[in-house]
Amino acid sequence: MSRSASIPMSRPFYITTTLPYVNADPHIGFATEIIRADIIARWHKLLGEEVFFNTGTDEHGQKIYQKACEEGKEPQAYVDEWAVKFRDLIRPLGISEEINFVRTTDPRHIKAAQEFWRRCQQNGFIYKKNYQVKYCVGCELEKTESELVDGKCPLHPTYELEIREEENYFFKFSAFQDKLLKFYEEQPDFVLPAERFNEIKAFIKNGPQDFSISRLASKMPWGIPVPDEEADLPAGRQVMYVWFDALVNYISVIGWPDDEAKFKKWWVESGGAVQYCGKDNLRQQTAMWQAMLMAVSLPNSQKVIIDGFITSGGQKMSKSIGNVINPLEVVEKYSTDVLRYFVARELSTFEDGDFTWERFKETYNANLANGLGNLTSRIMKMAQDNLSSSPALVENFIVPDELNKHLENFEIGKASDFIWSKIKELDGRIQSEQPFKLVKADKEKALGIINELVIELYKIAKMLEPFLPTTAKKIEELIKANKTPEAPLFLRQD
Repeated sequence: MSRSASIPMSRPFYITTTLPYVNADPHIGFATEIIRADIIARWHKLLGEEVFFNTGTDEHGQKIYQKACEEGKEPQAYVDEWAVKFRDLIRPLGISEEINFVRTTDPRHIKAAQEFWRRCQQNGFIYKKNYQVKYCVGCELEKTESELVDGKCPLHPTYELEIREEENYFFKFSAFQDKLLKFYEEQPDFVLPAERFNEIKAFIKNGPQDFSISRLASKMPWGIPVPDEEADLPAGRQVMYVWFDALVNYISVIGWPDDEAKFKKWWVESGGAVQYCGKDNLRQQTAMWQAMLMAVSLPNSQKVIIDGFITSGGQKMSKSIGNVINPLEVVEKYSTDVLRYFVARELSTFEDGDFTWERFKETYNANLANGLGNLTSRIMKMAQDNLSSSPALVENFIVPDELNKHLENFEIGKASDFIWSKIKELDGRIQSEQPFKLVKADKEKALGIINELVIELYKIAKMLEPFLPTTAKKIEELIKANKTPEAPLFLRQD
């Protein structure tokens, strides 16, 4: 596949998901995030670009420490077990095998996080003070009164807010108000969707407050040690606050600070990372991390894409309600590509999306079993019965401009709709021209139509490669072999 004339010459492309906490089973929300990032990564590869795709696990913080203690395990042993569960999610979700998987307990990451701290401190953006604050363990964030609903965090109402009073290190977030606003003005599409960008701009205009970036090791020992602390500190040693540690992964995985050439390629020449995250990560990704980069004089990220939450039957997913969707269960019942289809086309690209098994089955039958699958079987049956060989295919397929436009804007839903519009058009042509009947009256004309139908199906398969990679490959192989599928690509579910 090659780029159309509207796509500029290639440069390195770097895309990353957030790093999920390893304190619960992987859920459909993170599966949605990594599948969408994978679609974008695969599209850039198909355009001939070199891609660095990153994901991993966030393994420090109080929530994880508490879970390990509850299970009577050492924190490192606990996170080792959970990291495997998240790494093992990659193959069932059809994620590119070349993906990088980072753990925030990796020695290389720990070294980079400590060096990042040193440089922030040397530049005068870290200081120490006593403070008292309301703290949500669920968010791992301090909360102001204006952010609370009935005295609780609206995102984690089951957690009791903690009142924390201790001496910690702080990051001078307040020093970056003007710089952040200037950066946002110069990069008008830095955050997608626009609604989320307006939200973070309003937050910064209101005046960002310095935030704590450490915890006393005597109270919460599971974290990266603050570097270069004196052993006789009266208050005791401190460990890094989980966000300050984890965010550094975006640059530690591409060589910072030791491998200058690798870092330059993936952070400077690429224009910076494209970061996918949920809307509960808006502040950390689009403001805190950007200020941290400014504090050590590094270029900012290229773009941040904000996903909505996934609900089930209109309700937030909760173990207590019993409506949590495990993505591996979806894959087991249907298949990897069926889940990828639902994520790409049936869930809202930027807003909250709803998952129910009833809706999933309905769209599966309508658009995969009766749609793409049936179309493939019909065309390939006509081809096998009437064509002596596969038609000449355009291997250097050019991506349609409309599809490129949608994916450039990260509008995965619209891109999927475009492909399914082509599926519908092709099905409509079969209905109107009926080459399976015409072959008896005008064989030459019928063969020409069938040949064209196969070529158009091939183009659809090429466009599907980033979305449904396994299905796309099956269709391409059927076309090249000029064969009907031995079994339907998607069996109808009754």
